[in-house]
Amino acid sequence: MRRSILFFVCHTLLLTVSSQAQQALKEPFPIFQFPADQIPRIDGDPSDWDIVPDSYTITSELFRDNTGKYTAPPDPANLDVKVKVGWVKGMNKLFFLYEGYDNYWNFSLPGRVADIFELIVDVDLSGGPFVSGLHPLQHIEGAETFYSFHGVHAQNYHIFTPPAPGKDWTIVWGPQSFIKRLPYANAAYRYDFQPNESGRLILEFMITPFDYVGPEGPERAVESRLYENKRIGMSWAVIDYDDVNSDKEDAFWSLSHHKKMYGDASCINVFRLMPLEDFLRDKIRAEWDFRLLDEDRPTVAFTDRSEGEITSWHWGFGDGATSTEQHPIHTFTKKNSDTGRRLPYR
Repeated sequence: MRRSILFFVCHTLLLTVSSQAQQALKEPFPIFQFPADQIPRIDGDPSDWDIVPDSYTITSELFRDNTGKYTAPPDPANLDVKVKVGWVKGMNKLFFLYEGYDNYWNFSLPGRVADIFELIVDVDLSGGPFVSGLHPLQHIEGAETFYSFHGVHAQNYHIFTPPAPGKDWTIVWGPQSFIKRLPYANAAYRYDFQPNESGRLILEFMITPFDYVGPEGPERAVESRLYENKRIGMSWAVIDYDDVNSDKEDAFWSLSHHKKMYGDASCINVFRLMPLEDFLRDKIRAEWDFRLLDEDRPTVAFTDRSEGEITSWHWGFGDGATSTEQHPIHTFTKKNSDTGRRLPYR
């Protein structure tokens, strides 16, 4: 019941935004598919993203402030943010390019107070709260909910933009600190301003989303599986601090338009893992996989996954047999000349 009520509150709030922003939030945001030979390098150089069409860019024009201070999107003279998200078929990784202008970058303090890009990921759309302070059973001790619940089914990355010297690039909300390090994540920055100055920042990073990631470490963690056209839950917020002497943010600009998005996955947006754009596709490309049906005989089912306009097929199985079916099933009969035993074709 609590989860249903929270979802209703989030949905009701979204209905109050402008019609243009409302329409944009209704449709899944697209996530660009990089070809396997053009995986973006995490080095702070955005040139890898030049192939990404502008239609994949999510701008701060869609943000809304959840502090109540501002009723319109951020003024580009004060804050201007553009974000692109990418993925690669066959990899359970999400890639991000954050490009931002701020008239006052706050990152000189050693603690948590700093300009932040806060990312929430819930790939399997499980929804519901995922931080201990929002646990449905409020009478449970905080330490118990933190280790058993906090960040387990959805993840929150509190990313510094940029980090102060000697500070880690992100805080992971939960006991799963390993997910912010290689091989699960990586980040790189590029900027030329000092604390409290204006300027432009480039942040390039990669994360691994998880359907389950508890305090036990990577041994029991379950990575989220990414595939074409899959819809995933994700959102972000830009927390802007414009006063170095205050621990109160100037604005909490969220894409979902709901501040509890930081800890409730029912209040985030929907994204879609897009197929390769046509201009990146080969005219024709052979690709296939197989499944062993009977190990003793052995019998194998082949599945054609080729791309392009294909009108005919010719399979050679290595034992003299062929097939013109699109998805053939074949029982291998090739024998080892020394033992006479049947061998599967490999």
